[in-house]
Amino acid sequence: MRVTLLGTGDTTGTPTVGCSCDTCEAARERGVERSRFSVHVENERTGESLLVDASPDFRAQFLTHEPPLPDEVVVTHVHFDHLDGLGNAYRLLGDLPVHAADEVDPETGESVAGTVQRKFDYLDQLAVRPRSPFEPFSACGLELTLVPVDHPPLVCYGLAIEDPETGAKLSLSGDTSYGIPEASRAVLADPDLLLADAIVPARLCEYHPLGGKHEDDEGVPRTFGTKHMTTEGALALADDLRAAAVRLVHVSHFPTPEEAFCEHAAVDGDVYEL
Repeated sequence: MRVTLLGTGDTTGTPTVGCSCDTCEAARERGVERSRFSVHVENERTGESLLVDASPDFRAQFLTHEPPLPDEVVVTHVHFDHLDGLGNAYRLLGDLPVHAADEVDPETGESVAGTVQRKFDYLDQLAVRPRSPFEPFSACGLELTLVPVDHPPLVCYGLAIEDPETGAKLSLSGDTSYGIPEASRAVLADPDLLLADAIVPARLCEYHPLGGKHEDDEGVPRTFGTKHMTTEGALALADDLRAAAVRLVHVSHFPTPEEAFCEHAAVDGDVYEL
């Protein structure tokens, strides 16, 4: 299983447009980028490719990193930075199954699958495949399971991807607070690689109107506000799940350069063989 991180940033990316903060300048100097979130998973046994979330930066990501075009897609939730790249199927991709959860969101009155179907009803290439959380399904020769996480006010899902032949496992936290339900944690547990949402270090919770939550024994917040993990929260989740390796994704430009480009923090183009 070859995992390419196409987009490792939050909703504005790093460098952020029009921003000259130290971290954005450091990214420019280093020649690295964190575009909007997307992960490419290639099943090298079958030659098929799966895309987890379709970033609005789809075109630039595929031109820059040159992975194979996807044969199937999974969408974790309906925020634009994870969804709007599906429009790139027009004139570019053939029949494209798009897997998404079938649970109706009380906030929107429709499921993620329903939202994808409605927003992209003009694209004949897309074939939406509603999937029930906790029920494994096959895509690109891999076994996938969507699990609910905590990203209020909308429903959002983490994802476990396993190769049934080799046993390799990739887990994605999805956009979430540290408050991931135990049943979901059980599905995500014991991955070879965990991609964990880590938007800012815990020290920045003081600048959020709601502060932080899910504090550890020393009072360090593992959630920033209500819907994203802190760096400390993401690393704690990796320990909880017994992850062999963890990379921090959905990272914003608010940390210092030293924090933003720390040991575990991913950047676009990182590749992992599982």
